[in-house]
Amino acid sequence: MRVEDFDFELPEELIAQTPLKERASSKMMVIDRERQSVSHEAFANVIDYLNPGDCIVLNNTKVLPARLLGVKEETGAKIELLLLHQVEEDRYEVLAKPAKKFKVGSTVTFGEGLLRATCVEALDQGGKIVEFSYDGIFLEVLNELGEMPLPPYIKEQLDDRDRYQTVYAKEAGSAAAPTAGLHFTEDLLKQIKSKGVEIGFLTLHVGLGTFRPVQVDQLEEHDMHAEHYHLSEETAELLTQTRQQGGRIIAVGTTSIRTLETVMRDYGEFHPTSGWTDIFIYPPYQFRAVDGLITNFHLPKSTLIMLVSAFATQNLIMSAYQQAIEQRYRFFSFGDAMLIL
Repeated sequence: MRVEDFDFELPEELIAQTPLKERASSKMMVIDRERQSVSHEAFANVIDYLNPGDCIVLNNTKVLPARLLGVKEETGAKIELLLLHQVEEDRYEVLAKPAKKFKVGSTVTFGEGLLRATCVEALDQGGKIVEFSYDGIFLEVLNELGEMPLPPYIKEQLDDRDRYQTVYAKEAGSAAAPTAGLHFTEDLLKQIKSKGVEIGFLTLHVGLGTFRPVQVDQLEEHDMHAEHYHLSEETAELLTQTRQQGGRIIAVGTTSIRTLETVMRDYGEFHPTSGWTDIFIYPPYQFRAVDGLITNFHLPKSTLIMLVSAFATQNLIMSAYQQAIEQRYRFFSFGDAMLIL
């Protein structure tokens, strides 16, 4: 398929700039794959679409305040770093802006010298490996100096950084939030569990793949950036049991679905494991791990809309997106939700 097959015109005013006051107050489009139907709901009613014995799978990654604004020691030029993932103890892969001014051997300081980053290696497509020097504990320094790495299409300031974090975020390491999970509240999760629906957790640290646009014409030519994931023994057993007892597995977010499909591809079962995945899911694709998906509305020509199109067919998704525009749904990270069953 061609990248152009996943393009659509989105009015700029439909790009959600701020989160809603209440997490679960967003709208939810419901897509039935068998009936090829689309209906409209409130996200708070998602519990009505879940059955006892089902299992929803949440990505418990925690977003680092990974955006650092500093100055180059040699020239005083302003440099912005976005941390992508830890390579080893004090070395991280980052995106630098402007990348051309941050060459190997250059050092950027942050917070009047509280943190220093020296470029030790240049990677393909603008990436860099930096080594940090600091006093104390790195995550504490980062929490003091860093900003939440909001996507570039969000122009508004975020008053509460916890709103770009799921209520169940636990494992620090992401450069972006798994945004489908932002709709859940602790109370809604309790209601879901009380109905007899199981809740499983996995971890995928969102990295460069989220930020990198598709720059080829044919989907087969696109290379995904690898991201680190972990599936625990407890969750693997829960998913296996759900399948054996006839329950449905519903992934919350494209990160959850990519993790589960990677594990099923590599092991043929829900096997506890950790590793790196660069899986790129696009039509046609045979899903083996999941029966449903909760997701947000994604960017035109992005790998995420391609994954969703693989799950519910390209024609149905592109038609649904047009309906979403007509119904004035809110798009992207702080936007409304879609449930596909």
